[in-house]
Amino acid sequence: MSLRLDSDPIDLTAALVDIPSVSGSEVRLADLVEDALITQPHLSVVRDGNNVVARTSFRRTRRVLLAGHLDTVPIADNVPSRRDGDRLYGCGTSDMKSGDAVLLHLAATLTHPAYDLTYVLYDNEEVEADRNGLKRLVDTRRDLLEADLAILMEPTNGQVEAGCQGTLRVRVTVPGRRAHSARGWLGENAIHAAAPLLTRLVRYDPRSVEIDGCTYREGLNAVHIEGGVAGNVIPDACALTVNFRFAPDRSEQEALGHVREVLEPYEVEFLDSAPGALPGLSAPAAAHFITAMGGAPAAKYGWTDVARFAALGIPAVNFGPGDPNLAHTREESVDLALISSTTQALRSYLS
Repeated sequence: MSLRLDSDPIDLTAALVDIPSVSGSEVRLADLVEDALITQPHLSVVRDGNNVVARTSFRRTRRVLLAGHLDTVPIADNVPSRRDGDRLYGCGTSDMKSGDAVLLHLAATLTHPAYDLTYVLYDNEEVEADRNGLKRLVDTRRDLLEADLAILMEPTNGQVEAGCQGTLRVRVTVPGRRAHSARGWLGENAIHAAAPLLTRLVRYDPRSVEIDGCTYREGLNAVHIEGGVAGNVIPDACALTVNFRFAPDRSEQEALGHVREVLEPYEVEFLDSAPGALPGLSAPAAAHFITAMGGAPAAKYGWTDVARFAALGIPAVNFGPGDPNLAHTREESVDLALISSTTQALRSYLS
């Protein structure tokens, strides 16, 4: 099998979806992407694990980087892809193989762009940060990521989304005392004792913050709960994992301090976090791109690798054809017209 990068990006999206690439299993897709890119005479290609980077070297005055992750969340009986009317269904159609298809099509067909271009396809974005392929490139091949503007092909419904939320996870353990369930009054049920904590999360009033005309809405949610010993034992511990999605005007330390304050007096164990990214719309390269795309930018809900580029001082935006509201769902799909219009918009800008 081979990938036809010069084919219609809609067909290319379907071909990418039909190649399973759940996080940690991207090697086959990375092989096919590398094989297709190395046939393009205007590109130099570097393979780093399951990261594939292709670059032009025309000595233009500016360089634009386009990036997309190769991995998907676990498949939910939605591979291979299928078309139904004006939509393509399947795992990764929205997040973000439609964006990858646009990127790869442009890599093959933009042979004389207005800017030097870098195309980055990377692995393990949908899992813990330590496995993220782009993080590995930042740590070991920073030179490959030099650019005046980075465009993340994350799902945005074909509009520019600026910055991103930060994310933080903590664990809260509620104690109890074991007893035989037939004599429950002799124990203290830790699961029951977690009820006030859950109520506090239900009643939490999230903050909305406007930054550079983009409104970021925060959220504090329990995302996992575990407890119980056996069917006849009063549990002596119940643990909740809580996720805080915070606006990019907070640092990670400030976000953790806020969570501790909200959950006091419960003991909070820090698990992991990643910083958000401010919109950065005042950067000339970002402002030029937004003007070229037309329309007002919106805030990015969710964390994306825009934050990595922001940390490097590289202006970055999210722009892709997928629908973020359908990402990771069993019904994941993409509007075919958005694949075409996103491709055309980027071709016009980069030409």
